[in-house]
Amino acid sequence: MRGYTEMMQEARDEAIQRMIQEASSMGANTILNVRFMTTSVMQAAAEVMVYGTAAVLVAEGQ
Repeated sequence: MRGYTEMMQEARDEAIQRMIQEASSMGANTILNVRFMTTSVMQAAAEVMVYGTAAVLVAEGQ
């Protein structure tokens, strides 16, 4: 079970990094309302998805 837990953590980390890269490529500097979804595909296999709203945050007065 420990190996599966570590694998799921790595999958979440990779999904987050991909989301950050995609948002950055669109010119965003922040991601709002981040959600995670995990779906069991088959025994001992799952898919991890993370999504949010890419946005450009600007300091007040700029």
